[in-house]
Amino acid sequence: MTRGKVRHQLFLSEALSERLEQLAARPGVTKSAILTDALTAWLNRKGMSELEERFGHRLDRMSQQLGRIERDGHILIETLALFVRYELTINAPLPEGDHAMRAVGRDRFNAFVSRVGEAMASGRRTIAAPVVTDTADRKAGK
Repeated sequence: MTRGKVRHQLFLSEALSERLEQLAARPGVTKSAILTDALTAWLNRKGMSELEERFGHRLDRMSQQLGRIERDGHILIETLALFVRYELTINAPLPEGDHAMRAVGRDRFNAFVSRVGEAMASGRRTIAAPVVTDTADRKAGK
């Protein structure tokens, strides 16, 4: 008997036994190797089902969250595009010689960029979803 292996006795249908004989007839192939490979593959698939059971719900939830993030990104891009189009449509360009208005515009832009930087650094959002703290509020959908 070979070390590290356990002998098993099992019963196969005649059709399955015949298929096993045909596969084992090839040089270098044994019935034990075929059955070991087949049983290993079957058990691995069962293990995958267990992994899916354990992590499937979490992966589904993460997929939904990523979908919402993607949707929110599209909304933000569309909002910004519409705002820029609106602003460019209603505001006439400044004349080249109006240095005072150009300086005001530059200052306003720099202030805007600073505010965005501050908001990103602090982690607060201008338009934030309400924070749900109570489990009763969660169940009620508030």
